[in-house]
Amino acid sequence: MALAVTSSNSISSSSFALSSSSNDIKVSQIGSFRLVDRTHVASTSLSQRRSLVRPLNAEPKRNDSVVPLAATLAAPEVAEKVEGEEDFEQLAKELENASPLEIMDRALEKFGNDIAIAFSGAEDVALIEYAHLTGRPFRVFSLDTGRLNPETYRFFDEVEQHYGIRIEYMFPDAVEVQALVRSKGLFSFYEDGHQECCRVRKVRPLRRSLKGLRAWITGQRKDQSPGTRSEIPVVQVDPVFEGLEGGVGSLVKWNPVANAKGNDIWNFLRTMGVPINSLHSQGYISIGCEPCTRPVLPGQHEREGRWWWEDAKAKECGLHKGNIKQEDATVNGNGHGAGNASEAVADIFNSQNLVTLNRTGIENLARLDNRQEPWLVVLYAPWCQFCQAMEGSYVELADKLAGNGVKVGKFRADGDQKEYAKEKLQLGSFPTILFFPKHSSKPIKYPSEKRDVDSLMAFVDALR
Repeated sequence: MALAVTSSNSISSSSFALSSSSNDIKVSQIGSFRLVDRTHVASTSLSQRRSLVRPLNAEPKRNDSVVPLAATLAAPEVAEKVEGEEDFEQLAKELENASPLEIMDRALEKFGNDIAIAFSGAEDVALIEYAHLTGRPFRVFSLDTGRLNPETYRFFDEVEQHYGIRIEYMFPDAVEVQALVRSKGLFSFYEDGHQECCRVRKVRPLRRSLKGLRAWITGQRKDQSPGTRSEIPVVQVDPVFEGLEGGVGSLVKWNPVANAKGNDIWNFLRTMGVPINSLHSQGYISIGCEPCTRPVLPGQHEREGRWWWEDAKAKECGLHKGNIKQEDATVNGNGHGAGNASEAVADIFNSQNLVTLNRTGIENLARLDNRQEPWLVVLYAPWCQFCQAMEGSYVELADKLAGNGVKVGKFRADGDQKEYAKEKLQLGSFPTILFFPKHSSKPIKYPSEKRDVDSLMAFVDALR
């Protein structure tokens, strides 16, 4: 973790003015972020509690020694709940319209030295800036998986220098990593999904780390991943991990920027002159491990740059597993599942110029050596956000090709059809686009991530 001891009571900035008293913050407004006076922070009512955690008041000072790894701590038994404990569900409602700075200040005030910021080396550096602006001491930790980009490691060092902190790094267990690599190789996640590697390199180190805390702070936003993060509250009892006291309900999770938009975060970072990871200038938005992260194209969602060979429905590494709804739990990182959990989702790619193929239809098409006309077929799942994003361009393409010697079709390849599509139709992730030539039985897979009308038309024209 990153031991960030900041005890300054004032911050020199043309845009921000903190008084010498730690209880008085007066700041201006940056973009859509309302940076408020701490004295106006609403107090929380205490009533009947559900999943509760006893908060700790902030400590005025802390020494510079790194706290021992949580793996060396014996987690005490779960304490019985008593009157006076916080109702964090009610607190989330009260802070729903609060600014990120106000939420950060409340978190640091309430938990002091028993809370830390989770820093991934991306735009979540905004969390460190907000903590810095509160004038309170704060801690920062990061998971070093051993597979990060060189730019991310240099960025860590730059952040430490900029804020005068030490990041508390957590590392995976060497024996577990050795066993995984020796048995399955360095890149097994391309074949059987990222979950196992993430579990060894990220989830287990995080679990050890959090057992030394009572709360943690994340950079999750609702707009980052519509499939898994659209309903995250600004504060919650962590549904997955345990804290210092042990047991379910012993850890609180704060998400100060949950309601912020990505553009607002970037406006804030630029305004405050915060250092950023140089990968962002190369087209990277969501940044993780080097083998599993790539730049995204204009118009693509930021999560398309993560685990791009897998389905889009649940792109989480396990650190925020609690975001994945129960109906998605049967689907692993590569989308394998016993059935289709989204039957109720409305179908897409609807047009009179599009042919809907069932299993028999696609099998017959694939068997033909000589077709009257070439075919372009999309393998899709209606719940997939990337399929939804290309619906307009694919329908427009079908309209343009109508009567021009190319049939355009669609085949729903999730649920019970997925194994067949993977084995016989080159399905890797949704959407997959195939061109069936007139005089060949083997389809040709569209190789690009560009799904605009012109790019798709160029692909068709090159082959027909």
